[in-house]
Amino acid sequence: GVSAITVLGAGAWGTALSVLAARRGHEVELWTRSAARAKALRRDRENARRLPGIALPERIRPTARLAPSAPVALLAVPAQAAREVCAALARTPAARAEIVVCCKGFERGTGAPMSAVVGECLPEAGVSVLTGPSFADEAAAGQPTAAVLAHADAAAGRRLAALLGGGSFRLYRTDDVIGAQVGGAVKNVVAIACGIAAGRGFGENARAALIARGLAEAGRLAAALGGRPDTLAGLSGVGDLALTCASVKSRNYAFGLALGGGRSAEAGATVEGAASAAAIAALAARRGVDMPIVRAVDSVLRGGDDLSAAIRGLLERPPGAEDAALSRAAGR
Repeated sequence: GVSAITVLGAGAWGTALSVLAARRGHEVELWTRSAARAKALRRDRENARRLPGIALPERIRPTARLAPSAPVALLAVPAQAAREVCAALARTPAARAEIVVCCKGFERGTGAPMSAVVGECLPEAGVSVLTGPSFADEAAAGQPTAAVLAHADAAAGRRLAALLGGGSFRLYRTDDVIGAQVGGAVKNVVAIACGIAAGRGFGENARAALIARGLAEAGRLAAALGGRPDTLAGLSGVGDLALTCASVKSRNYAFGLALGGGRSAEAGATVEGAASAAAIAALAARRGVDMPIVRAVDSVLRGGDDLSAAIRGLLERPPGAEDAALSRAAGR
């Protein structure tokens, strides 16, 4: 049946999720913190800055007033803004809503995954995670897209997947909320590494090596945080890595490409991997998890490492037995 959904954040992904929900017949409140942007969205019925060429259905109501009353709210703000928005939600009916985390990252300073940030700010809310390989423009254009809905409660996960998925937007369920988030956050950092490598003139072989090593790093972190490394063999891990580490449509890859080519990276769009690299590197150090790619990207972004040397160093690490490395990643 028809229901009301709030989407928090009118970036490319938030707008695409609004469009998908409206096409499913839901009434959608699309929140942006900018009153001017809300007004432009209402007037133009298009998000020309972030999702050009996609008409906003009439069921979408853009607003800059943060007072959501819908039973389900999709959190699609940048990861580093999640705490501020969730703290504001605590004073609204959304404090007891089902919050679906749609941003990918770990919080700087605390190292917390987004589900923990939501749980801390909104202890009475339900928390789930929507993640996976999904470029906003393709999903909104009705191109086949498969994503993952992670919820600790199977029945609630089924209800949400039925509510949000359908048609060209296929949702697969998992109960591994931590593992699903690790894949989504780490792949942004690995995509920056792949971009840097491409910008420096390293070839396809180097990128494939970085993707495979990056997947192993994500598996080790997932295991350390209580998630399941095998979750990363699915859409939220290898699927998202395959999408993001090879396309200039990925903001993280494009950012790395510009960095590797000695150009200043484009500001404006959120580069989640740049914000999360420090958080994940610090978290890995605290937990004793070996994450050399994340460490190298973090060092480069801090200005502490020469780009070529960092990438070359990663690819010239002393050889170890790959099966031993994979066993460690799988927590065996």
